[in-house]
Amino acid sequence: MSPLVRRRRPLLRAAAVGAGAYHMGKQRAAEEEAQAQRAQMYAAPPPPPVARPSVPLDQLRELGQLHDSGVLTDQEFAQQKAKLLAG
Repeated sequence: MSPLVRRRRPLLRAAAVGAGAYHMGKQRAAEEEAQAQRAQMYAAPPPPPVARPSVPLDQLRELGQLHDSGVLTDQEFAQQKAKLLAG
């Protein structure tokens, strides 16, 4: 056998080992990505946004009745309404 043939075999073996390691690395990366996607899919949903408390409709109706009856002026009604709506 020529020395060239002997030299090629270790190179071919190294190439085969390297290709196997490359394939295993790609396979591991794909598994990690799939695991991350599953974790994201089954993660707890984000908390719902905080809802602003509803406007006390009874108080607004009462203010409207007081304004209609003449107890509150337009300016007083507007101020009280602004206070209720501001919170």
